[in-house]
Amino acid sequence: MTTANKTTITVETTVQAPVEKVWKYWTQPEHITQWCQASDDWHAPAATNDLRTGGAFSTTMAAKDGSFSFDFGGVYTQVDEHKVIAYTMGDERKVLITFSGDGNTTKVTETFDPEDTNPADMQKSGWQAILDNFKKYTENN
Repeated sequence: MTTANKTTITVETTVQAPVEKVWKYWTQPEHITQWCQASDDWHAPAATNDLRTGGAFSTTMAAKDGSFSFDFGGVYTQVDEHKVIAYTMGDERKVLITFSGDGNTTKVTETFDPEDTNPADMQKSGWQAILDNFKKYTENN
């Protein structure tokens, strides 16, 4: 999964929870709004999710001080419950997420096409921070 002259970026974590719970917390809007931010000065005030191939999702990500917000979204190209989610963002970049459950632990791996504006290291750090928030939220609830 590469774009012209670009290498994909991968982030991952292992969540101490069964795959069924991890999937639920990853995909349900009431949970997405609780973990989908890279730092404490941001939040996700709204999320929608039509979790099916061809379905769309959107998460509003906003600075808590009101200075900036944007909608992050895309259209699902593959949904295999408890295993795989793939989607294409509005700018045609692709994302693949795998869920590997093993009893009470689940490895979540996200691979995505980088954008052209920010350095790859910055993008990786931001996506990893969101994934780390997901892990913390899921394990603590």
